[in-house]
Amino acid sequence: MIAAPKTPVILMAEDDSDDRLLAREALEEAGLTADLRFVENGAELMDYLHHRNRFREPGSSPRPNLILLDLNMPKKDGREALREIKADAELKRIPVVVFTTSGADSDIARVYELGGNSFISKPTAFDALVKVMKTIGQYWFEVVVLPAKG
Repeated sequence: MIAAPKTPVILMAEDDSDDRLLAREALEEAGLTADLRFVENGAELMDYLHHRNRFREPGSSPRPNLILLDLNMPKKDGREALREIKADAELKRIPVVVFTTSGADSDIARVYELGGNSFISKPTAFDALVKVMKTIGQYWFEVVVLPAKG
């Protein structure tokens, strides 16, 4: 008998509380079953991934199946966090989708140079956000074959 797949964990690094709320609502509206967790900046993202500080307790920071990363955040921006994730042997396999308001060619090029898996400009309309969340879920959890954890 094959065990039912676990609910995927999506970790979103986003400093804007309104954007976090909209992302949660869009994920629900898209009908995706995922454990959506949030951190507010790149420093918290790295704490989460390394089980430090407020994420030290067992179960407080399950390994994400996907990271949605904003570029412009306080303390440590998304570029710095992406560089650290992709340089870490334990973390580099986690897909990182940059999900940001930027559409600058320089940001897009830099994200891919740093090893980002995708670059998506955040839509401004809620229905477009729902469509993007649905597409992200379908692509990363139904279409793509990812390497085993470990």
